[in-house]
Amino acid sequence: MILVTGATGTIGREVVAELRRLGAPFRVAVRSPEKAAGDDAVAFDFSRPDTFGPALRGVDTLFLLSPPGQNELEAPVIDAARGAGVRRIVRLSVWGAEKEAFVFSLPHRAMEKRVEASGVAWTFLRPNGFMQNYRNMHAESIRTRGEFVLPAGASRHSIIDARDVGTVGARLLTGAGHEGRAYALTGPEPLSNARIAEKIGRAVGKPVLYVDMPEAEYRERMLAFGFPEPFVDGFIDLQRYYRTGAAEAVTPDVERLLGRPPISFDRFARDNAAAWK
Repeated sequence: MILVTGATGTIGREVVAELRRLGAPFRVAVRSPEKAAGDDAVAFDFSRPDTFGPALRGVDTLFLLSPPGQNELEAPVIDAARGAGVRRIVRLSVWGAEKEAFVFSLPHRAMEKRVEASGVAWTFLRPNGFMQNYRNMHAESIRTRGEFVLPAGASRHSIIDARDVGTVGARLLTGAGHEGRAYALTGPEPLSNARIAEKIGRAVGKPVLYVDMPEAEYRERMLAFGFPEPFVDGFIDLQRYYRTGAAEAVTPDVERLLGRPPISFDRFARDNAAAWK
């Protein structure tokens, strides 16, 4: 039995879809089981340790994905998984977590270390940025102004489609031989934001521009929108990390695990064009 946490999010939904396609035995851990129609759902809340035991009962493999910015909530879940006899944890981490080179990577690596020390067999997924961020974060500005804004300069990063991450996750949950492995997951090419804007524009049939905004101005803009200060500062730090070129690498892990090349941004843009029109 596989338990999937974070099952209603961008990655979790893709993991669930692939597990369902594979016919694997799984259940989803959600705050409101009645909303998870069609799945074997169990009540689970990262902030309520009393929900851990019932959700983990009879579970062999755990897909561990915590709410954004709340990685520290995983610690008691890891302990509970060990106590419940879970034999393997597949954890969604971030690109370059092992190097701890940017703010967002620090709590991820801390939880990786917690899993490593638990004695439970583990596998880590370390994807680069998600293509879906350009739909989830920038759709409105592209629709209304034909542009999106970031303090990223001319940096490039080998972003990956969340569908590939979810498919890889499901394959690892149902396959053997991945224990003690960390997979760095990328798309097929490193892309600058200017190039991404061109590709989105081609998909929607109108010009789309990337606007490089100075960090200070971007910070004030994000705070005015109501984003928490720690998130804003961490996000700006991530853009600095990108500007070092540390996220440009393309790895073979997706193709090795899935037997096909990763989804291209051109395909992603075509599949999601309606979001930007």
